[in-house]
Amino acid sequence: MGDSAPVRTALYEEHLALGANLVDFHGFELPIWYSNIKEEHLATRASAGLFDVSHMGSFRFKGANVKQWLESLATQKVTSVEAPRCAYTHFLDENGHLIDDMIFAVVSDEEILGVPNASMIGVMWDWFTSHLPDDGSIGLENLSDETSIMALQGPKARELLNHTLGEKSHIARFKWQRIADNPLGIEGWIQGTGYTGEAGYEIFVPNEQAPLLWRTLIQAGAVPIGLGARDTLRLEKGYLLSGVDFCWPPLSEVDDATFLTRDSWETNVPFGLDLEHEFVGKHRVVGHSEDDARWWGIRYLEKGPLPRPGKDVTSIEGVMLGTLSSGAPAPSLDNVGIGIGYLHSVSEGDEVLVVASPRKSVRAVVVRPPFI
Repeated sequence: MGDSAPVRTALYEEHLALGANLVDFHGFELPIWYSNIKEEHLATRASAGLFDVSHMGSFRFKGANVKQWLESLATQKVTSVEAPRCAYTHFLDENGHLIDDMIFAVVSDEEILGVPNASMIGVMWDWFTSHLPDDGSIGLENLSDETSIMALQGPKARELLNHTLGEKSHIARFKWQRIADNPLGIEGWIQGTGYTGEAGYEIFVPNEQAPLLWRTLIQAGAVPIGLGARDTLRLEKGYLLSGVDFCWPPLSEVDDATFLTRDSWETNVPFGLDLEHEFVGKHRVVGHSEDDARWWGIRYLEKGPLPRPGKDVTSIEGVMLGTLSSGAPAPSLDNVGIGIGYLHSVSEGDEVLVVASPRKSVRAVVVRPPFI
């Protein structure tokens, strides 16, 4: 967002009241933590964490052939996703480069809701707009500015949701529904989705209703969670982070963008890619050889400097295999070092070295995430 002041979500005052440590994240002023990253991470795994993810976007696609239209752009076979299911997909450009990933919800055969990543709202709006049919049969709305999004994640999420919005607002994993009538008068919709790997929800409400819902969930026992724990939680489950684990070349800040210029085959994600239909960029996805680098995880076998983004990975003999895109200690695994990146000529179970510092390479094993 250039040199302008960061955007404050509708929950900004709530974060201040809870003593949050606020940072500028992709042009939004959001909490990095309230207490500390490890404590918040473990609270989400053991109880229920509450995240302000209002920086994420919200799009509505409408039209008689909206599923067929979106399928022509998406790596997911959208026409096979029936209402009220949600699904994950990638969007590739004409060269086959991954622009962004997105969760979408099929509301009906004529309406789909999508959640683009925070820094990609404008990019994806332009991308979708440029591919709208000339006959006006597909409509596109940007609901981002008027919508707040909260993620309630963890084994106690259902209990807290039932207490706050009532049992009728519970939704199964990767399903969508409107929020049921409730004592708080909260409106909007809810999805059984999230970025932690835990059971839980993403709740979409009008901005003016967000503070009330946030406070009520906190009073019911939800633990406020910042961006720091959000990152370690998603890393333990092996979820990609847009701009970190892949980056569309026009947005790269480095001259050599090849490391993060990827497609759906290279990211090796076990869902969201269906080759039984035609979509923009498919030619690159199907054009790889097995020797090309793919996305893998590594887990430390010994103590040493932590795995961080940009650290090289070599064979035990010192042959270069690839580079990490994400890495951190895993709070759920006694802080053992874990990372994900793009490696070639490896298989699950191979022992490798992470060049963690100029003086220290750490033994690690190649794994297929999730780590927990």
